[in-house]
Amino acid sequence: MTYDLYIGDRVFSSWSLRGWLMFEKFGIPVRTHLVGLYSGTMQADLAPLHPARLVPAVMTPEGTPLGESLAIAETLAERHPEAGHWPNDPAQRATARWLCAEMVAGFRALRNDCPMQLLRVYKDFQPSAEVLDDLARIETLWAHARKLSGSQGYLFGAYSLADVYYTPVAARIIGYDLPVSAEARAYCLQLLADPAVQAWRNEGLKITYDPEPYRKDLPSQPWPEAALQTA
Repeated sequence: MTYDLYIGDRVFSSWSLRGWLMFEKFGIPVRTHLVGLYSGTMQADLAPLHPARLVPAVMTPEGTPLGESLAIAETLAERHPEAGHWPNDPAQRATARWLCAEMVAGFRALRNDCPMQLLRVYKDFQPSAEVLDDLARIETLWAHARKLSGSQGYLFGAYSLADVYYTPVAARIIGYDLPVSAEARAYCLQLLADPAVQAWRNEGLKITYDPEPYRKDLPSQPWPEAALQTA
């Protein structure tokens, strides 16, 4: 039973990364299709999944189109309960859903000012007060999850959809060298060091864009390969 997943880009599309990790990290067979997010062909490429119009989008093995990441997540968790998308504990499961929903609806300043990119670490980026507020809120949520679960690594002990949803946040924090606590930074590096995430990035680096989307006129350093190897 293989799904078809439509993604926009591996280096820049945060929602595509989330969609892919929902399959890859939980052992669910999937075929990945790249659509023209930056070439102007995305709507035509997604036509077989009408009325889905954004990435990620999924075609189920039965031929049902499905859009929106939370709908995809809940559908996979329902169809594959053995995969462990959500924590087993009811309180932790409810909290994980909360964290994912707040990620979808919130953190607008962080998402707008710091588009995900897996190419480099920008230096001297000056976060706005709104971005700093988003970072503080994210750390509050992560601390709450760890208090509930007792985990020092993934938010709820075992890897879950909560970690999927915050992986692109980790990429933003590292990629713009944003000010967070040592604990939060360690968690970010843990997420980015995951072999699946590294494989996703390596595949994305095979494609180049001219002009490069979201490029900022700031000094930069290479992506932290060494730090990820030891995370």
